[in-house]
Amino acid sequence: MGMGKVLWWRRILLSITAAVGVLLINLVIPVKGVTQLVQLQDSLAVPDSFRGSIVRRVPLSSANKAIALTFDDGPSPDITPQVLSILKEKNIPATFFVLGQNLKKFPHIGQQMLADGHVLGNHTWHHWYHRMREFIIAREIESTAKLISQVTGVRTNLFRPPYGHRYNGLVDYARKRKDVVVLWSVDSEDWRGQDISLEELVEQVLTNAEPGAIVLMHDSGGDDNKIVQALPKIIDGLSDRGYIFFSVPQLLQLEEQ
Repeated sequence: MGMGKVLWWRRILLSITAAVGVLLINLVIPVKGVTQLVQLQDSLAVPDSFRGSIVRRVPLSSANKAIALTFDDGPSPDITPQVLSILKEKNIPATFFVLGQNLKKFPHIGQQMLADGHVLGNHTWHHWYHRMREFIIAREIESTAKLISQVTGVRTNLFRPPYGHRYNGLVDYARKRKDVVVLWSVDSEDWRGQDISLEELVEQVLTNAEPGAIVLMHDSGGDDNKIVQALPKIIDGLSDRGYIFFSVPQLLQLEEQ
């Protein structure tokens, strides 16, 4: 082999080595970041005393004005990023109960939820609420739990049944797997769409808020969902009343203290 060919091959090998090095660096950095996020999520695990139970609100003293904001049915590409932006601007943690079918379509939004310090919960795959056979119930819950783990690297033990229905078999199955079934004590009624005004939506939350409350909202629903407009007003209104915001696991940990 002539000297020209030797130099040519060396240049090729150096180029390949450099490319592999860049690739390895890009792989290591996200893994480290994900590890840190997983450790953060692990620190927000629910207390064992709540595993397998149903929670609507956490009983706290009137002086402990802690509250949890929760969002159902996402992630959606139109509403969820706006909700995340508002929460980030105001430095508010929240809990998102995601649908498996939506997380499959928009996994990057689920990853952003985690990256922003929020907690993900299981809201089934299809949002079905009729009574189902047990193998369908298992598929609805287990497939969503598996996808959350695959997408984020975090295993959730929070479950919210569609529409809050408790007697179609979903809640029974979730309790058997020792999930915390998280309902709510304050319904924003944003799901009413055009049938509720922005002012009514905000007032619905502010009027019914109490220490230990869990607030139901939705980060899906298209143009009829007013939550993007209402959320800053809700946060500001609750803050003015002295409330401090927590994720659902954090709220449960407060009751343990």
